[in-house]
Amino acid sequence: MTRIGSFFAAALLLVLLSVPAWGQGASIPKSKWGADDQLGAVNMLTPAMAKQAAGLVRTGKVYALGIITASDTPAFPPRTYSITIVQPGQQVGKVVFPNELTYNDDIIHTWVGIGSQIDGLGHVGLRHEYYNQHKATDFAGITGLGKLGLEHVPPIVTRGVLINMAKYFGVETMKEGQAFNSKEIQEAARQQGVTIRKGDVVLFHTGWLNLLGKNDKLFGSQEPGLGVEGGKYLAGLDVVAVGADTWGLDVVPPEKPDTIFQNHLTLLAQNGIYILENMDTRELAKDGATEFMFVLGHARMAGTVQMIINPVAIR
Repeated sequence: MTRIGSFFAAALLLVLLSVPAWGQGASIPKSKWGADDQLGAVNMLTPAMAKQAAGLVRTGKVYALGIITASDTPAFPPRTYSITIVQPGQQVGKVVFPNELTYNDDIIHTWVGIGSQIDGLGHVGLRHEYYNQHKATDFAGITGLGKLGLEHVPPIVTRGVLINMAKYFGVETMKEGQAFNSKEIQEAARQQGVTIRKGDVVLFHTGWLNLLGKNDKLFGSQEPGLGVEGGKYLAGLDVVAVGADTWGLDVVPPEKPDTIFQNHLTLLAQNGIYILENMDTRELAKDGATEFMFVLGHARMAGTVQMIINPVAIR
């Protein structure tokens, strides 16, 4: 467990001790794209949307939205990351190739839900039932997901929008446990001159990444974020993905003890909308960007629940 993860584990335990039956009364609906659907909201993406997104490019400036992944990267416990560099068969004095070429390889031991990441539809369910009513016993095995794996998800190229919630609240960094819902989202969007549309990727800037390296204990144990009603509001707008510059998107501590990570249930399991975490929105916010071309081509590793990513915004 990382240093940040240990702080988070202690805080999460305090929340969970007071949580009643999570999701009580909720259910997972069938997909509107059919019984065989494994893709969810990306079904809405079209070549026309990609072309329209390309039309947003005015300056050609490219923004990397992924943070650097390392052994001390914020991680939900017990996730960890380590890397080993090897020179296979290249002991000192031994020549492998006739031209004396040498090379390095790397071995990564990691959980793929670490750092900047995409949460796939096989990540969160309700009572072991996941998106499109897939039962965990039918598709989730120790060797990988038989359904809902991220290898099925195509590149995501569409319009991205940034809503600067820190600016809306008049701060550089929002407070831990500070939630925003539809009222705040709509008012911030209106003030910043942006409208959320069907098929968008919506990113929120809270300033929380400003704490990295300065107050890791606070960063990894709590966060500002999306409230329960706000998640339902975004789902009703038919967006493709929702992300933020926080490690979990949802507000922590939650608005109520029994709504911990409720938006993971609402977005992923109930609506097939992907979640993007630890998105580095600082440069976009600094430049006052509100809309841009969003491009994500993640590694297509079979059977994965999540994936480390570095999507880009182009404007």
